[in-house]
Amino acid sequence: MAKILVVDDEADLELLVKQKFRRKIRENIYEFVFAQNGEEALVKVKEHPDLDIILSDINMPVMDGLTLLSRLPEANPMIKAVVVSAYGDMQNIRTAMNRGAFDFVVKPVDFEDLDLTMEKTILHVKQLQETIKAIKENNILKMYVDENVLNFMTHREFETSLLNNEVVEATVMFIDICGFTAITEQVAANAVVTLLNGLFDKIVKEIITQGGHVDKFMGDAVMAVFRGDFHLDRAIDAALAVREQLKNIDEIKAGDKTYKPEVSVGINSGEMVSGNIGSASLKRLDYTVIGDAVNLAQRLQSVAKAGQIIITEETYHKAKESFSCEKIGEVTLKNKSKPVTIYQVLE
Repeated sequence: MAKILVVDDEADLELLVKQKFRRKIRENIYEFVFAQNGEEALVKVKEHPDLDIILSDINMPVMDGLTLLSRLPEANPMIKAVVVSAYGDMQNIRTAMNRGAFDFVVKPVDFEDLDLTMEKTILHVKQLQETIKAIKENNILKMYVDENVLNFMTHREFETSLLNNEVVEATVMFIDICGFTAITEQVAANAVVTLLNGLFDKIVKEIITQGGHVDKFMGDAVMAVFRGDFHLDRAIDAALAVREQLKNIDEIKAGDKTYKPEVSVGINSGEMVSGNIGSASLKRLDYTVIGDAVNLAQRLQSVAKAGQIIITEETYHKAKESFSCEKIGEVTLKNKSKPVTIYQVLE
C-alpha cells in the first residue's frame, strides 16, 4: 500500500480525490492524508513517517507549495512530490523541478493521467526505499558476518562453499582486557558497554592495520587471525601496537576506583583448520579456525599477566631475529601433558 499526502486549500478536493480513487482506497492500494497548506503538510509529514509521495498545489495560504518543496528534504528526504497546479507556465514548472519536484500535473486534473503519474512516482520511491533497506541490511550484515562468508554470498556456489574447509598455516592471537570484569560492578551497564567498545575499537584498528582478521569477540577478549606472508611478525606488531595504544589512555574512574586499561596477549603459529563451525540445524555457523595451535594461543593468554605478550619457545625461535624477547620459564597449561617453555615479547 502507498500512503499519499494531498496538500491543497480547495475545500472540495478531498471529496473529489476520495471519489476518483475509491476503488484503490477500498482495496488498500492507496491511503490518503490531507492538508490545506504547506505548514500543515509539514506537520502531517512528521505525524506520518511512512508517507510515500505528496501531491501539492502551488498557490496556498500560510505556506505555498514551492516553499514546502524546499522544506521537504529536511522533513523527510525519501518523500517525492508531484506538483498539481493551475500555474502550469514554464517558470513555475522549472522552479518546482529545481526545488525537487518529481513531476508536474496541470489543473484541471486529468485523473487518469494523475493516477499514472502517481504510480510512476510511487514505484520510484519504493525502489529508493528498497535500496536504502538493502544498504542498511548489508552494513548490519558486515557487522555480524565474516567477510569471507559475505564474499561467498555473492556467488551461486554459496551453499556448497559453506562446506569447503581447509588446513592453513596462520597465527592466532588472543587479547584480553585485564581486570575489566571488576569494573562492571562499579559502572552502569550502558557505560560498561560504551567503554568496552571503545577499547575494542583501538584493538581492532591495530589488528586491521597489520592485515589481521578479527575472528570473534569473547566477553572482554578478542581473537584475531593473521594469514599470508609474515603472519607471525604482523601479529606481534599488532600486539605491540595495542599495548602501546593502551599505555596512552588516561585512567578511567569507576565508582570510587580508578581503572587503567591493560592487555594480556597470547600468540601462537601453526597449522589449523579453517571452515564454518557451528550448528546447521540452528543455521548458526562461524567462519573460524580450530585446532591445537589455536587452543595453545588461548592457553598462553590465560597465563599472561597484564602487559605481557606471551609466545612459546618454538615461536620465539621464529621471531627472535625481529623482536626482543625474554625467557620466563616453564608453565603447566591445560590439556598439555608436559610443561611448556614460554617467552614474553619486549619490543
